[in-house]
Amino acid sequence: KKKLEETDAELLVLGIIEFRQRFYSNAKEIILPIDIDYELENVTFIIPQRGDKKKLLDLSQKNVKYYHLEQKKKRSYVDPNFRSNKVLEQLKKDLRLTDLPVHIECFDNSNFQGTEPVAACVVFKNAKPKVSEYRHFNIKTVVGSDDFASMEEVVLRRYRRLLDEKKSLPQLIIIDGGKGQLSAAVKSLEILSLRGKIAVIGIAKKLEEIYFPDDSVPLYLDKSSQSLKIIQHARNEAHRFGITFHRNKRSKSFLQSELLNIDGVGEKIALDLLKYFKSMIKIKEANMEELTKIVGEKKALKIYEYFQKLR
Repeated sequence: KKKLEETDAELLVLGIIEFRQRFYSNAKEIILPIDIDYELENVTFIIPQRGDKKKLLDLSQKNVKYYHLEQKKKRSYVDPNFRSNKVLEQLKKDLRLTDLPVHIECFDNSNFQGTEPVAACVVFKNAKPKVSEYRHFNIKTVVGSDDFASMEEVVLRRYRRLLDEKKSLPQLIIIDGGKGQLSAAVKSLEILSLRGKIAVIGIAKKLEEIYFPDDSVPLYLDKSSQSLKIIQHARNEAHRFGITFHRNKRSKSFLQSELLNIDGVGEKIALDLLKYFKSMIKIKEANMEELTKIVGEKKALKIYEYFQKLR
């Protein structure tokens, strides 16, 4: 196993020395897959390209890979969370956390041109989404589009409730946004006396910078690192969950302001019409015959006349 930044050739030299000592080997010939900068007295190093020695080398490497897979399987039987623990250990190291982030929560805001502002909180346990613990929030104290104030409100509400209900707190909070959103979240943690007790970071979408409170210099994680992948997964889940809630809220609001104003049209009929016509524009443009197919002649007449008056 690599301890620092050893090359494959350096590791191979260490392996040769260890195996010769362990098995008291005095072999005069050693078959290798790569060239190494090392010499042994009265020993020839061979890198075969074809023939029996190449087949022997290939078989050796297949055996090693098979052995490695079997060891991983055994570990997973003993510890089902072996892989997730490994990822979390790396995340702890990369973010310089004091605790293993077994419980992670991620927040995202969503609004449409300043209307219907909502927020989402997703929960990850052992590096996996815990969908049953996802929560969405209607923003109550903020007017218009103010992502910072919205973030401040939702973080305050979330952790005030967890404290009141004496529920476990996360080891890591991820905020979807840069320094501004992160600062807003930190304000709420300060109000609740939780600053310093829970690690919190912000992730900015453009270059995937990781921001820490009171540090203007962002951290850039390797794009292929497992740490960045889990942070991105949580961020994307929060965004997806928030957008879905926001769309549903807008649809419901739209229904209430349009179709539900028509006498005799309830939510079920409104949904049936939207499912069939796919949009409000098509419902407004529908003729009597088309509407009658879905809701019957009596209700079709009311809907048709309602939209005719609006033209």
